[in-house]
Amino acid sequence: MKTRRFTTFASVLTLFALIAGLSACDQIQQLLLPESPQMEGLRGEISIGAVHPITGRLGLDSPPLGQGFELAVTEINSSQLSDVKIKLIVEDGQSTFEGAVAAFNKLIQQEGVSAILGPATSTQGQTVFPIAQQNRVVALSPTSAARGLSAIGDFIFRTALTTDVLIPSGVKITQEKLGYQSAALIYDETDLFSIDSDAVVREALTANGVEILTTETFQTGETDFSAQLTRIKESNPDVIFVSASPIDTPVIMMQGHEVGIPTDVPFLITLTLASSQIQTAGDAAEGAITFTTWISTADTPGNQAFVQNYRAAYGIEPDIWAAQAYATVYILAKAIADAQSTDATAIRDALANISDLDTILGKFSFDAVGDAVYDPIVLIVKDGEFQIFE
Repeated sequence: MKTRRFTTFASVLTLFALIAGLSACDQIQQLLLPESPQMEGLRGEISIGAVHPITGRLGLDSPPLGQGFELAVTEINSSQLSDVKIKLIVEDGQSTFEGAVAAFNKLIQQEGVSAILGPATSTQGQTVFPIAQQNRVVALSPTSAARGLSAIGDFIFRTALTTDVLIPSGVKITQEKLGYQSAALIYDETDLFSIDSDAVVREALTANGVEILTTETFQTGETDFSAQLTRIKESNPDVIFVSASPIDTPVIMMQGHEVGIPTDVPFLITLTLASSQIQTAGDAAEGAITFTTWISTADTPGNQAFVQNYRAAYGIEPDIWAAQAYATVYILAKAIADAQSTDATAIRDALANISDLDTILGKFSFDAVGDAVYDPIVLIVKDGEFQIFE
């Protein structure tokens, strides 16, 4: 049995009833089907922290994360089977190391939370996960994906698939289908995810017999990639791998189009593309391929209800970041419910032992170090929309 420690939540037992009552609204399909424990007479409020970049460089792409958290909490709190409510305390990570550290410290030291949803990026995670571990507070990130971060400690969990799961699978699938024999790479040499992603891409390409013609780099905050993309064009690759943040990826695709990279040379994006990035890049995103975890048309349990409810609540279509955040709340709630105890060790063990849980991401498990296990998917942009790559 896998064991990982988790700190005490007040009134945790009642969450089981909340989850069991998820279908109070006729449009909401149940994501979880736990057995109902005895809940008579329990009252209270469970405080959970959330840290994501509301302001700063990544703030423009962050709203779906917050909306995904919010929608899941609203659904759980709407249950008529219990008076217990989740209180979500949101702090701005400010797109910086300092902002994430301040947010984690405030939630831990001032708010006294026992679990924090976040941070959003691997670079921030590398900085704040040790804080959570030292204070024996769970950090459950919905989106950080660089290898090795969950191994920082037994209070660290992540629901995004890591680079060493997503990328080798994506390379194998796309190389077999497209038959590419050469590739050019571009990545952010100052961002942890991008550095790790590029390293895994290299390993995967080598394993599949693909020649790497050139590698170009840039640094976080740069906005002109034309020189790097011109050199990539001159190398005449079959495909181009991009390891970069959601801010940079659409700009790279647009500038690649501008410098004349042929339309039959696809961009392969190692950090999941979101629908907003496709809209930003416009025609330059056509044919782009992304290695990812979710698509709105999937028939995974509760997914279509999630799409409908998100659309009704926010007036827009959900993207991958909203889906990851939404699923992460339910995964944490399931673990708390399974513990049926306010004992820290019991809750920790329940989170670590989640296995084959039905979520909108598919059958979900954690591995021995707290990283996510479920099926990756590959998508391609056709006519401005995501489709399964096949």
